Amino acid sequence: MSWLTTHGEIVLISFLVLAAAAYLLQQRRSPQSTAAWLLFLIVAPYFAIPIFIGLGVRKRASGPGALTLRETTDGQPINDIDEILRSYRLPGALPGHDFTLLDRPDTAKAALFDLVQGAQTRIDALFYIVANDAIGRAFVAAMTERAQNGVKVRLVIDRLGTLFPPRRALRALQEAGGEVHFFSPLVQPPMRGHLNLRNHRKILVVDNVKVFGGGMNVGEEYLGTGEDVWADLAFTLTGPAVGSFDDVFASDWDGTGGEAIPVAPFPSRGAGTTVAQVAPSGPDLKHDGLHDVLVNAIHRANRRIWIATPYFLPTDTLAEALSIAGRRGVDVKLMMPRRSNQRIADFARGAYMRELQRAKCSVLLYQPGMLHAKAGIIDDAAYVGSVNFDVRSMLLNFEDALILHDADSVGRLADWFTGKTAECETGIGDAHALRRISEGLFRIGAPML
Repeated sequence: MSWLTTHGEIVLISFLVLAAAAYLLQQRRSPQSTAAWLLFLIVAPYFAIPIFIGLGVRKRASGPGALTLRETTDGQPINDIDEILRSYRLPGALPGHDFTLLDRPDTAKAALFDLVQGAQTRIDALFYIVANDAIGRAFVAAMTERAQNGVKVRLVIDRLGTLFPPRRALRALQEAGGEVHFFSPLVQPPMRGHLNLRNHRKILVVDNVKVFGGGMNVGEEYLGTGEDVWADLAFTLTGPAVGSFDDVFASDWDGTGGEAIPVAPFPSRGAGTTVAQVAPSGPDLKHDGLHDVLVNAIHRANRRIWIATPYFLPTDTLAEALSIAGRRGVDVKLMMPRRSNQRIADFARGAYMRELQRAKCSVLLYQPGMLHAKAGIIDDAAYVGSVNFDVRSMLLNFEDALILHDADSVGRLADWFTGKTAECETGIGDAHALRRISEGLFRIGAPML
């Protein structure tokens, strides 16, 4: 009977490989990613199939947690970026916002805690990390105090991002009436594919009136006062786009099994001069609109492309767009930390950096410490949010970005970038042959993310 058992195993494995390949070929992926997965499935099916089940699924834009955004169109698109985002059914750009850029940990912390402590009706908070340190516990305690005073508090934390949450503080929040949900637990049912799809968004909406967002999580590294605090960006915003952030939170809340949140009306336009729109991305959308609009904007840029990111592992499409822009004479500056908290990512970025440097792009390595800001200025538009300039953020994680179109807001981001440039060293040196080969291998493996 051993031959029959062996035959059965071969048939089963062959069926699973074909099923995985059929699913894979229906997904939007780069040719390199598709080829890498197919090769892995064929060469090592016993290893590849369980890994694909856990990591290979990229989209889940139906069922609980699928993101539906209310339209915010107002006449004709104001530019190409707005037109492309609208074509993906993402919110259109609108005026009437008040935007405050928070580029220091003390001002960001003060803004975050002021929002929480001033809440009157509801707090909807979503973070990748709420650390079990003094700041993380104080943040949860501030929300607990509001819950005790009748404010509706909902908190979503990514389970992988926050491996060690402040459990005692969270328990007190729940006892006060607050609701706490973990996004995508580490153990998932088969074929859900969520282990590799993390919620990297940072959103706090208060009373459907004001939002805190950007790249900062809640913890000492982001909001502390020590010498090793990270350089990062956050913002507060009032105006119509707050309604879009509300939609994003409601979708993620639904994805954790939370009760449906009543739809609140869009905030009215204020007297602010900021023109803005929200561009989320992730598995809860059928498209990669944020990635695609950045590719288009880079190709169309005439003057400047300034990108700040902690991790630089772009898709091939983005890397090619940057290379062409550099060769066209556009001022391309790529700012990242000299050494990040992810050493493998630092190693993998080398091949891209050297290639772009040869294409007349400037590589700026931030010297004082960790740069965690995620922002970009492309001609007369800019973005700031949670999205890193890497494959994982662009094509896998749940992310968000605020797109800015007015001269004042774009100018504030440009001024921040220029100030940080003074703290950077320009250029990356040549690598020896062994390192170049190793970096090339990392680059081949990157699409499998």
